[in-house]
Amino acid sequence: MPLENYANSAPSGLLLIDKPKDFSSHDIIAICRRILKIKKIGHSGTLDPMATGLLLLLIGREATRQQAQFLKLDKVYTAVLSLGQETDSWDAYGTVVAQKSVPPLTQTDVANAAQKLSGMLRQPIPFFSAKKINGSPMYSLARQGQKLERRYNEVSVTWQHVRLVDPQTVEFTVHCSCGTYVRSLGYLLAERLGTTGHLTQLRRLRIGPHDVADAFDGNLLKQTPPEVLFQRMKTLL
Repeated sequence: MPLENYANSAPSGLLLIDKPKDFSSHDIIAICRRILKIKKIGHSGTLDPMATGLLLLLIGREATRQQAQFLKLDKVYTAVLSLGQETDSWDAYGTVVAQKSVPPLTQTDVANAAQKLSGMLRQPIPFFSAKKINGSPMYSLARQGQKLERRYNEVSVTWQHVRLVDPQTVEFTVHCSCGTYVRSLGYLLAERLGTTGHLTQLRRLRIGPHDVADAFDGNLLKQTPPEVLFQRMKTLL
């Protein structure tokens, strides 16, 4: 099929991308728009620049019309939490704003703390997040130095794995509902452990039934021909 016909003939569908570190979700969408020559591209949940893993792109009009449905899917993440220092963004890309000593911890301490954060949870929304206030993302207002009131949302969290790696490091895997900020979970877990902390790694493994193992390596996007991406696209049922 001639290259110029791909964009016109390809069905609307889903493209699974394994997002690399230091790319925003918008960066990945912009790259795909240039390659595929399709303007209508959305996603089913943003990933912070520090985060890697599954980004579910909605390609074409029919897919983007169903964005609300895909946004509601639950997700699975794995993360690494560094204890003792809090940053303003609750991840490694932020500025340190507080320090607190880390008490002697055991694996049982960590497991018990995670258990208390299981189920329905009222979590604080990070100031440096895409959550909008009067049309403006909170991260934009925070960068302008505006004083923001803490906001919360209700989420459902199941801790699938939590391990004390060393006296100041915890790694964990969570299955959570849409709207969950894993950075907040890290902050709350550190608080339960009698200290503070921030995430140093974050990776999304699953969105609903979709797995990062089936995703296209985002590092290869810029040199990938459009027909390859069209072939990787999952058609809508």
